[in-house]
Amino acid sequence: MSTTPPDLNALLGSRICHDLIGPIGAIGNGVELLLLAGSGRSDEVAMISESVRTLTARLRFFRLAFGLSRPGQALSRAEVLAILADLFPSGRISVDWVSPPDLDRGEAKAVCLLLLCAERALRAGGQIAVRGDEDGWSLVLTSPRLREDTALWSLIAPAPARATPAPGLEPAEVQFPLAARALADLGRPATIAMEPERIRISF
Repeated sequence: MSTTPPDLNALLGSRICHDLIGPIGAIGNGVELLLLAGSGRSDEVAMISESVRTLTARLRFFRLAFGLSRPGQALSRAEVLAILADLFPSGRISVDWVSPPDLDRGEAKAVCLLLLCAERALRAGGQIAVRGDEDGWSLVLTSPRLREDTALWSLIAPAPARATPAPGLEPAEVQFPLAARALADLGRPATIAMEPERIRISF
């Protein structure tokens, strides 16, 4: 039996996402039945259906980002791409993901947390290019209206440059220190290069 203390935050994330995905899936099935029965206005049902699809994708994504990741666990690229396809349905943010078909779950967790960091930087929309291979990972964010948040990105920088989370850290910013922890667990420090319309994160 392992003597390593359990990651209670990750266990909690997995539990919450697992318990919520079932009821959300049931709502989705109910919407499909409404469509088959011809009940309700099509625009109303379509709105509910799209919302359920996006919420389901977000819960699955949160499970990857915030849930438990054990050494040796694998994840398929196809599963990640399926989630991302429904995660940003409006097209305001586009993600171009290129990687091997089989992914290490710990690495995928770190990338997903960094994608949440990227989402905050791209509040006005933009593009994210994700590249992964045996040499490492990179995420390149581009947007003419990029939000830099230098203090938050510094939480991910390698020690000793890494800042400690400020007492005023907001719930919407928790992904930054969690990304730093995930990278530390991998033993893979991040390099961050910031330009006026571009941010590159590699590890």
